[in-house]
Amino acid sequence: MIYSTLCYIENPAGEYLMLHRVKKEQDANRDKWIGIGGKFEDGESPEECVLREAREETGLTLTDYRYCGLVTFVSDRWETEYMHLFHATGYRGEVKECDEGVLEWISHQKLDALPQWEGDRIFLRLMREGGPFFSLKLRYEGEHLAYAALNGKELIR
Repeated sequence: MIYSTLCYIENPAGEYLMLHRVKKEQDANRDKWIGIGGKFEDGESPEECVLREAREETGLTLTDYRYCGLVTFVSDRWETEYMHLFHATGYRGEVKECDEGVLEWISHQKLDALPQWEGDRIFLRLMREGGPFFSLKLRYEGEHLAYAALNGKELIR
């Protein structure tokens, strides 16, 4: 099992700092636009992991963030992953170059047209709505979202 964090950092203009994953050849997220984050180090809490990953990948120090939900990814290709989702609206520092892809501030409208995982669109909507903490399970067959359940209730079959 993999434990990871994912964070959508939003600027005052309402744009998200997105990572276009184009630098690694053997990357499950190759060519997709995703938030920033990564795997837990031993002994880290979700909050410690997201703060470290934000600093390492973007150069930014998060100062205001919200823990939005837990996303369980199940796949016929990859190991099961438990991803802790965060939304940040406060940060300090300057964006630096990332060795995992290209960072770019993207408006909500433009983001909808870019290549993303189907399930990412679901949890991004839930995060944007600002509702209560949620649990989302996503099951993929290849790159196709075959099943989704929100708080134990089926959304897609």
